[in-house]
Amino acid sequence: MQIKDAIFNWLQIQIVWDARPSDRSAKDTATFFEQMLKEDHQVLNLTSTQDKEAACYVVEYEQNGEKQKQMFPKELAEKLLQDILQEPKYN
Repeated sequence: MQIKDAIFNWLQIQIVWDARPSDRSAKDTATFFEQMLKEDHQVLNLTSTQDKEAACYVVEYEQNGEKQKQMFPKELAEKLLQDILQEPKYN
């Protein structure tokens, strides 16, 4: 899996876990993607913040000793959470 895809997948499930802290599946999946990023791409210190002015999420991390940053549109990043919230069997 390409690093950008893995980071995006981690971000989406992290947003779900943040919104639903008791969701064990979200926690396990976020941990899985974080571990994949560490092992496959040598990513450390992975964090995300929301930039409300730019309507995006900013993911920052270290890779091979260098600080990196990727940005994702808010609407895209929150799509998984919105899909889960709209599905009655998950609520």
